[in-house]
Parts: sequence; C-alpha cells; structure tokens
Amino acid sequence: MTRSLLAVLDSIPGLRPATPSTTHIGSRVPWDLDTLAVSINDELIEIRVVALALPLPPLLREAEAALHTALGETRWKDARLRLVVTDIDAAALTPLAHVGDADA
Repeated sequence: MTRSLLAVLDSIPGLRPATPSTTHIGSRVPWDLDTLAVSINDELIEIRVVALALPLPPLLREAEAALHTALGETRWKDARLRLVVTDIDAAALTPLAHVGDADA
C-alpha cells in the first residue's frame, strides 16, 4: 500500500515525500527512503510531504482526492488521511520574491 500511495503522490506536481537527509550514509541504505514518509494503520494514514510549489491548499486538495481514490478499494478506505507538510522547498518561494521585487 505504501508504494501505491507514493506512486499517487509522485503524480502530483508540487509535492514530494518528506524523507530523511540523503547524505552519503543515507545513500547506502538498502531500502526506499520515501517509504519512511508514510505511516499506515487501520484508523489513520499519514503522509509527510515537502511542498515544491505554492499555494498549498489546491495542491493538498488535489493530493487528498487522488489518495482517497487510491484507497477506495482497499481495507483502508475508511481510514482518516492526514497530509503533513514538513517543509517548503526554497524554490517554491522564488516566484513570490520576484513578485515582491516588482512591486517595490
């Protein structure tokens, strides 16, 4: 289920799984670090994400709808879905800086 949810998340431009730092040691880990961004139990599915674009509300609504669709025919169809934005990538803020510069 984790891989299915990550595949859905991968289809949403502007979001990516929030994973631990990919340092030299992290690159030696023999498993997919993206799976660490997903927690699943019978009542709650939590996915930690990093925003690569703004504004957040439409991105999160799109992700939520797509993820709920993926859960529709599974045993987790009634579980609550929680998307946790752990960080905003600096590139997401760049256009805002340009808008502010133009108004100055």
